[in-house]
Amino acid sequence: MIYKAFQGEQLSALGLGAMRLPTGADGCIDEGKSAEMVAYAMEKGINYYDTAWGYHNGESEPMMGKLLSAYPRESFNLASKFPGYDLANMGKVEEIFEKQLERCRVSYFDFYLFHNVCELNIDAYLDPQNGIYDYLIKQRDAGRIRHLGFSAHANLDTMRRFLEAYGKDMEFGQLQVNYLDWNFQEAKEKIALLDEYGIPVWVMEPIRGGKLATVSGEHAKALAKIRPEESLVALAFRFLQSIPQVTVTLSGMSNLQQLAENIATYEADKPLNGIEFEQVLTVAADMLKNMVPCTSCRYCTEYCPQGLDIPRLIKLYNEHAFTGGGFIAPMALRKIDEEKQPGACLGCQSCEAVCPQQIKIAEVMADFASRLK
Repeated sequence: MIYKAFQGEQLSALGLGAMRLPTGADGCIDEGKSAEMVAYAMEKGINYYDTAWGYHNGESEPMMGKLLSAYPRESFNLASKFPGYDLANMGKVEEIFEKQLERCRVSYFDFYLFHNVCELNIDAYLDPQNGIYDYLIKQRDAGRIRHLGFSAHANLDTMRRFLEAYGKDMEFGQLQVNYLDWNFQEAKEKIALLDEYGIPVWVMEPIRGGKLATVSGEHAKALAKIRPEESLVALAFRFLQSIPQVTVTLSGMSNLQQLAENIATYEADKPLNGIEFEQVLTVAADMLKNMVPCTSCRYCTEYCPQGLDIPRLIKLYNEHAFTGGGFIAPMALRKIDEEKQPGACLGCQSCEAVCPQQIKIAEVMADFASRLK
């Protein structure tokens, strides 16, 4: 197992994410299979385990607490998060934190995060009346949180707001990074932003929910030529090994085979060279070529009678369309007033008359609205 230095500690470069543990026919976590995975991970040197309040409908924390309690506390690092993705939780930080310790059967968390900083919750996270920051800093000072950080699916402006307020106290930042999102979700720029604050990167969605394991056709052939000896999954991990700011990469593995294959990849550090890195990004760009080609010139917004932020909506549309749904676009739209959402488009096409890319914006907005129903 590769290990990465972090504040005098050695963390396994691969962490086990407990968001996609094996389940039974009833949809509940399969304890036996999960225990087998944890045992194998411990045997092979993984010492970082990531869970959260809402994973597996609340089952993940109790299950990980039970499984890890079989091992010496100093043999693993446990991470969990304050569930700020649900605004109803914002005034309950103490209640939730205490319950999390109980569910995880520990007296402290090695790593604890502001979960999913985004446009929906940034105001609430920054609101001192909710007391989230003050409480978590207090727990860190008391040793009940060893390292405090955050995860984010936010745009760059929202991340800047969070870091301007709390960046001096953030010890790590967890971002969605993979070769598709390097440019598509501005992962490159987000890593650079964290770098400005000296904050190392934890990676989530390294295989983008499994999409990078199931690449097919010409794209699969092109990727295979870059490193013929590597699987598609291993190549995705090698891409991340090429980014110096990355310390821990979390993978939500669902069975023992996935775990064994990923651990085998992380037995060696084999980053891509500069040419290979660019070749992977070239394939990624081709995979995304059918996305709406908005350049955010914003000519359209000056002519929209509804005042829609069309470039922002198109960016969310691209994410939603490529992913085939998911939570990112609906989550971001919840922060946008209803009269500014895709369904508010009048279809007047005034914007299209000035679009340099000749995008059929009215059709895009109509399709987006229909996908969200």
